[in-house]
Amino acid sequence: MQTSDLGVRALILEEGDVLRAYRCPAGKWTIGPGLTAASGVVVPKPGMVITKAESARLTKLALARNYEPAVTAALPGAKQHEFDAGISFHWNTGAIRKASWVPLWVKKAARPLIEAKFRQWNKGAGKVLPGLMKRRERELAILFDAKYPVSSEPKSKSVSVARWALPMTIVEKANVVASLHVLGYRGGTADQLPAYEVRRFQSDHGLTADGIIGRATLSTLQRRLDAAAKAKPAAAAATAAPAAAAGGSATDITDQIAGASWALPLLAGAAVLWCAWLTWQYRDVIAVKLNARAPKVAAWLRSL
Repeated sequence: MQTSDLGVRALILEEGDVLRAYRCPAGKWTIGPGLTAASGVVVPKPGMVITKAESARLTKLALARNYEPAVTAALPGAKQHEFDAGISFHWNTGAIRKASWVPLWVKKAARPLIEAKFRQWNKGAGKVLPGLMKRRERELAILFDAKYPVSSEPKSKSVSVARWALPMTIVEKANVVASLHVLGYRGGTADQLPAYEVRRFQSDHGLTADGIIGRATLSTLQRRLDAAAKAKPAAAAATAAPAAAAGGSATDITDQIAGASWALPLLAGAAVLWCAWLTWQYRDVIAVKLNARAPKVAAWLRSL
């Protein structure tokens, strides 16, 4: 089977359609509706820009190669809307072959049983995510009721207010606004976030500065937050070794390790390697910090 036009539109609504390459939270170059080099249909690179037509072509190619055969095999005899729901689920999770709701659907089990298993796929990094909970409900509506989601954004909206390109809860939007505030991009609420502040964030990070909060902006924001969170233990590790070597106070564990003279070089070396790894892993974040003073260096870091 093939994904219907409604199914593709629903998928794009969930994933977004980013026409300029960006790094996902894991650091992989991504373009279109979440296409990475692993898709086998495109190799996103720094500065790559594609058209909507090309994104649509690549999406259909990725569906045909990587997703539609698996969903066809997993959901034999599926109606079009059931197949489209399976595609959205598999694109997001990659788990159509092992999800426990699938054999229940094949056996035509009661709807509540299938829904209960389907809703279990609501976690990211071990945490229940409100966005995934909402997505599973939208996919269930497609699966059982042939009810496809539509964009909730008003057709006309002030260009001075940022627009949300993906379905998000009010709590998720508030968290995004709070995170932008922490990074120095201030003003407004979830429904009245100034577009110029979003454009400033996008411009600082090499994104398309359109004031639209979509997948690329959210992924880049997450990388900034992850880098800040990981920098704290890295800084602590970097200072622990000199402190231990000098007989100063660190944590109890560090003091115990430092009691053995052979461990001091290992402790210092591990701290240096950890900091070096973080520097490489988040070189795009460092580029933002250097952009004003050393734009050429920043551009070079982004190109790596």
